[in-house]
Amino acid sequence: MTDDLLGRHRSVLPDWLALYYEEPIEITHGEGRHVWDSDGNRYLDFFGGILTTMTAHALPEVTKAVAEQAGRIVHSSTLYLNRQMVELAERIAQLSGIPDARVFFTTSGTEANDAALLLATTYRRSNTVLAMRNSYHGRSFSAVGITGNRGWSPTSMSPLQTLYVHGGVRSRGPFAELDDYDFVAACVDDLKDLLGHTRPPAALIAEPIQGVGGFTSPPDGLYAAFREVLDKHGILWISDEVQTGWGRTGEHFWGWQAHGRNGPPDMLTFAKGIGNGMSIGGVVARAEIMNCLDANSISTFGGTQITMAAGLANLTYHLEHDLQGNARRVGGLLIERLRAAAAHVPAVREVRGRGLMIGIELTRPGTDRADPQAASAVLEAARAGGLLIGKGGGHDTSCLRVAPPLSLNVAEAEEGAAILEEALRSLL
Repeated sequence: MTDDLLGRHRSVLPDWLALYYEEPIEITHGEGRHVWDSDGNRYLDFFGGILTTMTAHALPEVTKAVAEQAGRIVHSSTLYLNRQMVELAERIAQLSGIPDARVFFTTSGTEANDAALLLATTYRRSNTVLAMRNSYHGRSFSAVGITGNRGWSPTSMSPLQTLYVHGGVRSRGPFAELDDYDFVAACVDDLKDLLGHTRPPAALIAEPIQGVGGFTSPPDGLYAAFREVLDKHGILWISDEVQTGWGRTGEHFWGWQAHGRNGPPDMLTFAKGIGNGMSIGGVVARAEIMNCLDANSISTFGGTQITMAAGLANLTYHLEHDLQGNARRVGGLLIERLRAAAAHVPAVREVRGRGLMIGIELTRPGTDRADPQAASAVLEAARAGGLLIGKGGGHDTSCLRVAPPLSLNVAEAEEGAAILEEALRSLL
């Protein structure tokens, strides 16, 4: 059945639509932190549909909310009042930390970033955008144009002029050998120099932790230091929270809070985990920015009743069960366990991350050269052992990405770490 489905996939879908594994699998159902494939194999899921299954598979509270809403009405568009959309927007606005916040719902993180760029460029009357090297912001034409990761940039054509800034990757690049204080200072000096050579940009868009880029991040406080420079020029700060939002890092509810000494960003974008697999994205912005558009607009599927019902149920469960605290506690144990395992594997350059957002970068032993073949080999070995993980990185996809649902328990963390340790040892 899987072979037939693979052939059908290849005959009707694009060649560039990537599939994991030499023998791709069809996931048929899940429960908690586990999924099953069409051959009946059971896996511990440490990737959660690319960080979308934030809470758990088949979470009863969410499935009940979806079923009940589907029995009433699935969709009506934003042309009509929508109680579920208003209620979720109220909660997200309050949680965002942005004063006088307005929320616009989309169907994905890509669309959320696209909307944020529309708002920023309109508000600032500029089509120049600052972005980080090694960044990823989505697959739309505008989002590709601000993505600083060659592996995810299929074209150099863009409606925007994008200028790339240093700082998203701590352990590589021209400032890697500096201590944290001097690293931040060097990146700020680079930003100041860049701004002296260009017309004022609309905004800086940045992921607090770069997701597709391999879970890399700068020292805490970098974006706060950037903010001091940006504010002098009236440049907006957009925090891309598509992967870091909703407490995944454990230490904070939003990634920007590690850089928040000067307050919240002007805008933040979100998606992924809030829907626990349902298609929800969005932008939060100060009212004056959100309301700057002078033409009509709607969102046909953004904020539709069934996804909003799922988001409300999922967010309620998340907060009532302190999943951010669980990510901090269990994620701390998991990362230390993985660091101990990786210490005996020369191919592991670095184990990094926060909470349940962990990256394991692989290189050719004794060098800094990326080793995507090793990453693929470990991905395969982990699957054979009953564990699903992801890949990423700005250097030829040589970083393993570990991001389980936030309800992961200690026993499951230990089980997954043991499987991953064995998979890493297969490189020896």
